[in-house]
Amino acid sequence: MHELSGREALTTARIVRVNHAGEFGAIRIYSAQIFVARHFWRDCVPSLSEMLGHERQHCAAFRAAMPMRNSRPCRVMQFWSWGGWLLGFLTALLGPQGIWACTAAVEATVHRHLDDQLYYLAGRDPGLHAIILSIREEELAHLRHAEEHLLAPGPLLLLLLAAIAVATDCLIWLSTWGDSVRMARALKAAKPS
Repeated sequence: MHELSGREALTTARIVRVNHAGEFGAIRIYSAQIFVARHFWRDCVPSLSEMLGHERQHCAAFRAAMPMRNSRPCRVMQFWSWGGWLLGFLTALLGPQGIWACTAAVEATVHRHLDDQLYYLAGRDPGLHAIILSIREEELAHLRHAEEHLLAPGPLLLLLLAAIAVATDCLIWLSTWGDSVRMARALKAAKPS
């Protein structure tokens, strides 16, 4: 590991911040979905409860990583909180397909950003790299579970998937002040053709 430049330290602090906010948003999504599913889609509750437990552990891990990296909770945390709860509530009202479409869209977007972060952190911050690597499999399991439960998506479901993915990307961009885009470009440039 080398000494981080000011820019690298700031990017690392933003990675911790956005991951903490994202996990908090996921907690809110799953909490709202469980609230609705307990009344209408009880078969979904065990899986959603397990995923909620994972997200709580992930959120705590990123919160604990903040002080060492001069990071603090995201300034737009209310967007993650209220947006996550509203997204979870509305998609749960659509039924199990809405629930799993939401999970698939969010987790696919998160997975892409985690891969970018892992590439960026390799050799820069082994501790944060290890935290992200340790949660990546659970996040991938959430994505696989959601994809397995989605029926052949029609146009409305595809639109929902795209809208959720765009909204998630926008929140990540806002929370990192654009660093997420720069990391994605760096990763693309570094990969052999």
